[in-house]
Amino acid sequence: MPAATIRPAIAADVPLVLQLIRELAAYEKLGHEVTATERDLRESLFSSPPSAEVVIAETDGGVAGYALFFHNYSTFLCKRGLYLEDLFVRPSFRGRGIGRLLLSHLAGIAVQRGCARFEWAVLDWNESAIGFYRSLGAMPMDDWTVFRLSGDALKRLAAR
Repeated sequence: MPAATIRPAIAADVPLVLQLIRELAAYEKLGHEVTATERDLRESLFSSPPSAEVVIAETDGGVAGYALFFHNYSTFLCKRGLYLEDLFVRPSFRGRGIGRLLLSHLAGIAVQRGCARFEWAVLDWNESAIGFYRSLGAMPMDDWTVFRLSGDALKRLAAR
């Protein structure tokens, strides 16, 4: 099996990245929530400064998966962190080390950029991913609960 390569996405990859996002959403049973367009994605990824970055994994002449990430910040540490929003390996490429390669690549970016930590969220039902992340040494943050404001609730709070 040829080695996989990881490369940064370029503007011409926007349709591919959107397709991968849709594939991830379908896997997570959240396909109905994807409203992103190619235009939105192009602006997010390739504006100055970009809102997020994407790397693409390729092997065997095909696209195996992707990771989308951005920086967050810790006031306690006074350092940036790297936040992984999306990690997806297409089903036909799973079990070949592509996910580990993508995470290793991002860990390298985090270290190179002086980030204090590398974080992400995982759906509670995704036991295989949870086991995989634990095998890498990642620890769940059981004392924290993620909150989200969106849609009408976000607009109501903004109007106060």
